[in-house]
Amino acid sequence: MVYGMQPYGIQSMLKEGHKHLSGLDEAVVKNIDACKQLSTITRTSLGPNGMNKMVINHLDKLFVTNDAATIVNELEVQHPAAKILVLAGKAQQEEIGDGANLTVSFAGELLQNAEELIRMGLHPSEIIIGYTKAINKTIEILDELVEKGSEKMDVRIKEEVIKRMKAAVASKQFGQEDILCSLIADACIQVCPKNPANFNVDNVRVAKLLGGGLHNCTIVRGMVLKTDAVGSIKRVEKAKVAVFAGGVDTSATETKGTVLIHSAEQLENYSKTEEAKVEELIKAVAESGAKVIVSGGAVGEMALHFCERYKLMVLKISSKFELRRFCRTTGAVAIVGILVY
Repeated sequence: MVYGMQPYGIQSMLKEGHKHLSGLDEAVVKNIDACKQLSTITRTSLGPNGMNKMVINHLDKLFVTNDAATIVNELEVQHPAAKILVLAGKAQQEEIGDGANLTVSFAGELLQNAEELIRMGLHPSEIIIGYTKAINKTIEILDELVEKGSEKMDVRIKEEVIKRMKAAVASKQFGQEDILCSLIADACIQVCPKNPANFNVDNVRVAKLLGGGLHNCTIVRGMVLKTDAVGSIKRVEKAKVAVFAGGVDTSATETKGTVLIHSAEQLENYSKTEEAKVEELIKAVAESGAKVIVSGGAVGEMALHFCERYKLMVLKISSKFELRRFCRTTGAVAIVGILVY
């Protein structure tokens, strides 16, 4: 049996398979190269006429997008230096909501120029000092370019909001910004709380309806559910709403039981008791003054039959996130659903 050479120095301390890079040429240049590769991926999507990318993530979900934040989010970046760049893009997206692509591309460009300086013999710390001076000068110049009145702008004045929003919308939907800005401003102003700092982006939703185009877009004050109402009652006004997180259905018990039935009469009574129980529960909901039942799960045939009898409108929302939004819109609290045993 032949043993290989035993590792020595720092390699003997690290796990097998680890790489230890040292010196400028190895460590710094390899890190810069990884960041350059990442910025090359997103760079071609920069700007209003940027190209779309097709990304397939670990769940085999397909994304066709030119949004850098989505691209870098879905790429499983392993390299530590490139990860920092990904985090910078994410931070920009969360803080400002735009400019993630510029952040990644610009960082890649700065590093590419830094690499040339390193090859010329400059030390990284000297390059950092130079970049820090450039940042300070940039901030000075940027302060002069801020549109006047932005710091005391009233976010509830539509024209003011549109003026400042156009650039961000045009980078994603070039040519359509005039139509979209007006709609977006209306939607945002509607859901804007007393303190604009508490604005919740999740309160503005987009529902896509088949057969329409961009020019058919409209703002609805309230919440739009794409699914139709279950049953024949389709319209109710000024109604009380009962929201159930689970299904409205008869459920099989967890333990398996055997029921011995001797006669047809007993069989009839057995199904009648189940029916009576469902009716009792639906009747209780109707008597509470509710006119609409919202279910987070399946709605059973029998339960639906009694809902129709008691003139209750039934809505089914299968997504728990959508159900949460519905509760937020109506001010309801989802009760763990009706399950009849």
